[in-house]
Amino acid sequence: MSNKEINPKLVEAIGYLGSLLSCITFVPQVYLSWKSQSVGDLSLLMVLIVNFSCVVWLVYAYLINSRPVLIANTIVLILSLMLLYFKLTF
Repeated sequence: MSNKEINPKLVEAIGYLGSLLSCITFVPQVYLSWKSQSVGDLSLLMVLIVNFSCVVWLVYAYLINSRPVLIANTIVLILSLMLLYFKLTF
């Protein structure tokens, strides 16, 4: 099956579902870190890599005009910036 045979609305829906799932993965960690004010086990390097990767994905999403990728990485960047803030302040 070629891409031309796939319904564009289905492709967009899959993109938004992937975006939602990507965003959800960070919510428990941000909530737990905020609630416990403890991030000792959280890797600073991992948080920095996530932040940088989100910036790269945002540039890519802008260049290809992909709203699902843009939305997901904007939200994940916000959440990972929160984790970085927690890591630097707690």
